[in-house]
Amino acid sequence: MPSVRFANNFFLVLTLLADAAVVLGIVGALAAAASRRARAVVLGAVELVGPWSIVIAFVVAAVTTAGSLYYSESAGFTPCVLCWYQRIVMYPLVVVLLVAWLRRDRAAWITAAPFVVVGAPLSFYHWLVERVPSLAEGISCSLDAPCAVPYFQKLGFVTLAWMCMSSFLLIGTLLALHAAHTRLESPPARGADGPAGTLTDQRIATEEPLQA
Repeated sequence: MPSVRFANNFFLVLTLLADAAVVLGIVGALAAAASRRARAVVLGAVELVGPWSIVIAFVVAAVTTAGSLYYSESAGFTPCVLCWYQRIVMYPLVVVLLVAWLRRDRAAWITAAPFVVVGAPLSFYHWLVERVPSLAEGISCSLDAPCAVPYFQKLGFVTLAWMCMSSFLLIGTLLALHAAHTRLESPPARGADGPAGTLTDQRIATEEPLQA
């Protein structure tokens, strides 16, 4: 079906972009821990993306949910048991993140993080089951929707399970950005030497030694 092929390629592109963003986030975090210059760049990224991280995470969850519904309701892909488990974790994130965005909830990452902590490993396990079918022996998968047989595969590794895992990991990366931005923008604590400083102050403090 042309529409299914288009959907597969469309979600493949989104998945690769999500994977790239996750890898970039991990590399940035590691570099920031080792280099002051990298830390300044990361702080700039947190300042730029942080305020929008929750709404972007909501869009990711909503698009993932819409995609799963398209594949099951329009393309006719019957969800397997593990697919349903991933849906059970992903679908509530749409509501949780939407409410958090509308309420400008500074602690939204605390509410949403458990879904990512459960969903990402679950998706990864499903992807492993597709690679090693014997792992599915303890799962009540039906013959009509076997957990070990993906409906399609792109680039030799991208399946629906991988796509779902990429969504969870991207949402987790965005929640980390939200948490970092919230921490840096929180009211400064006062001590013996005065206020700790705002995000801008901390960035300047990070950059100043490089200019000396």
